[in-house]
Order: sequence, then structure tokens, then C-alpha cells
Amino acid sequence: MDAVIITGGSSGLGAAVADAVVKAGGRPFVIDRQAPADGVAWIECDLADTRAAEAATRRAIEQAGGSIDGVVTAAGMDVPGALADLPGETWDRIVTIDLLATAAVIRAAIPALKQSHGGIVTVASTLGVKAVSDATAYCAAKFGVVGFTRALSAELAGQVNVTLVIPGGMRTKFFDERDEQYKPGPDAILNDPANVAGAIMFALGQPRGCAIRELVIAAETETSYP
Repeated sequence: MDAVIITGGSSGLGAAVADAVVKAGGRPFVIDRQAPADGVAWIECDLADTRAAEAATRRAIEQAGGSIDGVVTAAGMDVPGALADLPGETWDRIVTIDLLATAAVIRAAIPALKQSHGGIVTVASTLGVKAVSDATAYCAAKFGVVGFTRALSAELAGQVNVTLVIPGGMRTKFFDERDEQYKPGPDAILNDPANVAGAIMFALGQPRGCAIRELVIAAETETSYP
């Protein structure tokens, strides 16, 4: 494995994936609004603009020399709150970044991935298979990622390996800007994003003819079921 495009690769899970790609001898190409770690190739893009996301993906492929081996859609955001209280533009932005940008980046990358018989890893959430209050946008988006990925794996079977990753809560800055009531408590047990990144690398590294379709990865005390 050589070139891997990673959305949201400047922090959290995306940064862990970029680090894992480097350690494996590969080249990460990050698409994000913020710069990643020094030395990592980066294309600045607000993924809420899905056409810009497609263009950024094509630029990343050009920077990689016209060939890529994988795409990991790790970008995501959430602003918890009751549906009636959340501004419409905020609700729309969550769904756009978490779901529509996932599709946009993959759409732009499919021709190159077919040529390399590469791999796609989408990142959903345990809130893509179970629902909680005050998370209508996030649940809608992540449930959408689950359905999108399952359909995509059927569409690209035999051409591009497609894996759905469903992670539980992780120790990242994802929760930092939330109101206190929506932050994990001091006794919360969260997973290390490096563990999830390792599983993503394992999925991307499968040989031709073998595909890992879905992985649920969480702290051992967390369940993905309601």
C-alpha cells in the first residue's frame, strides 16, 4: 500500500490513520480545513462544500502521481441538541460533512481506485446502528453512512474493496467544544484512536480477492446495540 487519501486527517481518528500509513511506509494525503502533522501532504478544503471535496480528491490523486491505493473518510462533526433548538444550517452542515462529503470524495476517487483495485474505508459510528436523543443530525448521517457503504460494497464488488468501520467513543477532541451535558463523564471509558486506525490499516491491507466488509470497534465495555 502506498498512497491513501484521508479526510479529516489533521486530528482525531484521521490523524491516527495518517500516522499509521506513514509507519507502514505509505503516503497519506489529507483533505481537511486544518493542516495535518508536518510532512504530511495536505489539501485545504471545507468538506461542507461537496463539489470542492470532489475537486480536492482529484487534486490529491494528481499529487499522488495519478494512482491511489485507498480512501479513508474519517472526517466528521456533531453538535448535539434537540432538533427544534439546533439551527437549520448547523443540522445541514453535520449531515453534509458526515454523509454527503463521504459520498463526494469516494465518487471522485472511484476511477483511480478501480485502476489500482484499491480499498475504501468509511467511518460510521455506533450511533449509526443505535439512536439516542439530541443527536438527530449525527444519527441520520451515520445511519446513512451504513446504508451507503453497504450499497457501495455491492456496487463495487470485485473492483474495489469496501469496508464499513463502526467505531465507538474515542479519546479525541471530538467532544471538546460541546456543552458540558454532552461531554463524556470523568469515568467514561473511551477507545484509543490508534486502535481503530490499526483496524483500518488491516482492512486496507487485505489481498486481492479478500474483503473485510464491516468492523465494529469499541472500548471493551461499550456495546453497539441499544
